[in-house]
Amino acid sequence: MVAVDLSTHPGHLARRLQQAHSLLWGAMVSEETTSPQFAVLNALVEKPGMDQRTLSEQVRLDRSTIADLVARLAARGLIERVRDPADGRRNVLKLTTEGKGAHRKLVTRTTRMNRVFLAPLDGDEQETLLRLIARVAGAAEELRG
Repeated sequence: MVAVDLSTHPGHLARRLQQAHSLLWGAMVSEETTSPQFAVLNALVEKPGMDQRTLSEQVRLDRSTIADLVARLAARGLIERVRDPADGRRNVLKLTTEGKGAHRKLVTRTTRMNRVFLAPLDGDEQETLLRLIARVAGAAEELRG
């Protein structure tokens, strides 16, 4: 039996990268708001009034994950469900005043954390890394359907 070189396994490297990100997120951004929760807040800043299905597509997370994130953010008073003025049968999501304030704070902190996270790379390498990660993530999402 021969051990494999895990440095050639993208899944292993992605997991290590995620662990480093989680550590930095907790230390520099928030122990209360997670990175996926921030993605939801950010999407609702960009496009207020989305329904959950559209939000799921926007942040590229599955519907059950979005449902949980929305429930948690609503329980904290950061987002609210309101009736769609164009279609009273459906609910849309909006940030509350507290949610807007939380988003403002988190943007500053995430910017600083991302600088630290990517500091080992020069500017061109950072752009290349982000482009390649986005390409692989996009291809994986297409496989998922």
